[in-house]
Amino acid sequence: MMKPVRTSDAPQAIGPYSQAIKVGDFVFTSGQIALTPDGEMTEEDIELQTAQVMRNLKAVLEAAGSNLQNVVKTTIFLADMEDFMAVNAVYEKWFGDHKPARSTVAVKTLPKNALVEIECIALVEAPIPD
Repeated sequence: MMKPVRTSDAPQAIGPYSQAIKVGDFVFTSGQIALTPDGEMTEEDIELQTAQVMRNLKAVLEAAGSNLQNVVKTTIFLADMEDFMAVNAVYEKWFGDHKPARSTVAVKTLPKNALVEIECIALVEAPIPD
């Protein structure tokens, strides 16, 4: 059974999709960009945008009964591969010693001209309350 995940602590979907979907013991997040929970875009700075993306992912994961330490896989989309090292530095602060599997790809553009987008798959610790 699939269950949509929703939280007001992360930006609402800007299209016909859910913030995340819980299936069994896993949660699959949609890609998060640097929108604040009220829908405002973070300024055009890769470190600030990456930190906001990580806050959004954390909020969505927590709403699903999970957390960053349960992340199995991430995918990072960059508008400019020159930002790879800067994104790594912020990303590492959020994950610490936990090192999920990861792919990083450069893309032509991202929604709302974001500099970075990250999605993840994580194990769920507790069921989502009905």
